[in-house]
Amino acid sequence: MIWWYWVLLGLALAAIELATPGGFFFIFFAVGALLVGVIDWSGIVESDAVEWTLFTAVSLASLALFRRPLLRRMNRSGVNDAVDSLVGELAVVAEAIPPGQYGRAQLRGSSWTARNVGASPVAAGERSRVVAVRGLELDIRSERGA
Repeated sequence: MIWWYWVLLGLALAAIELATPGGFFFIFFAVGALLVGVIDWSGIVESDAVEWTLFTAVSLASLALFRRPLLRRMNRSGVNDAVDSLVGELAVVAEAIPPGQYGRAQLRGSSWTARNVGASPVAAGERSRVVAVRGLELDIRSERGA
């Protein structure tokens, strides 16, 4: 195949990767096509069968070796980090919450379901410290009891 066909194929596959949401499949085939295009341009390989074999081998090897680390790196700052950053912040209790019971608390402009994990009740309007986040629930403890 002519070298610039490989380059066009590589650019098309890279464009498809950019147009699709974060799976990181096509980029490795784009790299394989671009690499074969450069090798073909340099005159190292002349046979179409060798070019296709090289394209397949490079693409699949790079997919197997680099996809998982790339996905891990891209997902490093996920939702869990943002929710875990709530621990230690102050929430304002919207209604009185006895020890071990659930109620509502305001934090960062949102109303949350909160569970009083402290030994003393938390009064309405009182500030309380977030000690844990469990899904969409906050575990809180009274500031005066801490």
